[in-house]
Amino acid sequence: MTVSGIDPSNMVTAFRLIASTGLHKGDREYQQDQVGLFSHPRANGCVLGVVADGMGGRSGGRKASDQVMLTARQLFERYAPETDDAAALLRQIAEEAHFVIKLTAVSAEQEPHSTIAMFLVNPTGDCHWLHCGDSRIYHFSGNRLVKRTLDHSYVQSLVDEGEISEDEAHDHPESNVLTACLGTEEEPEFATHQIAELQPGDCVLACSDGVWHYFSPDELGSVLDSLSPREACEFLIDKARTRARGGGDNLSLAIVKIEALEPEGLLPTSARARLSRR
Repeated sequence: MTVSGIDPSNMVTAFRLIASTGLHKGDREYQQDQVGLFSHPRANGCVLGVVADGMGGRSGGRKASDQVMLTARQLFERYAPETDDAAALLRQIAEEAHFVIKLTAVSAEQEPHSTIAMFLVNPTGDCHWLHCGDSRIYHFSGNRLVKRTLDHSYVQSLVDEGEISEDEAHDHPESNVLTACLGTEEEPEFATHQIAELQPGDCVLACSDGVWHYFSPDELGSVLDSLSPREACEFLIDKARTRARGGGDNLSLAIVKIEALEPEGLLPTSARARLSRR
């Protein structure tokens, strides 16, 4: 997919979004993670990436993560990038998924919950994200980490209070205790962020804790910078499984990478459309 914009010198500056997802059961008996990468049905270059890590038994967790994907797809199809607010859309997805997941608790074998980590790239190059729980979103420029989400977890609260270090948090025995997720009785906490303009060489990664737990930010940056999104998904899943030594969680990740194209002279709209379909 190709995104075009006009720069101050009246030249068309184009860049391409290269994207991929990865999903693996890991060493669990069943899959509760879900991942989606949705291309907008009407707006070229508009993409929504979503990761949901379900919790609550075999049926409960999967129902919760499935609901996140269903809600995201349905609301994204109605989104109009030229007029609608991207941040408001992400919040609406999270709130509606949270509400429906709560309703499914009546029929689920255990109380269903899910994390959510999603990012939306607009055709104009701006990127918005929202997360709740311990599924993460990373923004890299080349191999350099620009920003990542902070987990809604008990261990992250200890880090924030200065009681333990980031290194200690990584191997803390209560690292899986969440302070916010979808499906709880209390209204969940959502954290949001906006990237004003993605640049060539930038990469956005959303992943569950079954992936990020086994890598430092430097390692992730190196992999994402040197490999295509598809190769990076395959490599990260294989390496995480190796490092888990038979005790790994479900794994899910979505990657979008920005690649520069050769600038074209200012072209009629019809000509730019033909270029975008190549």
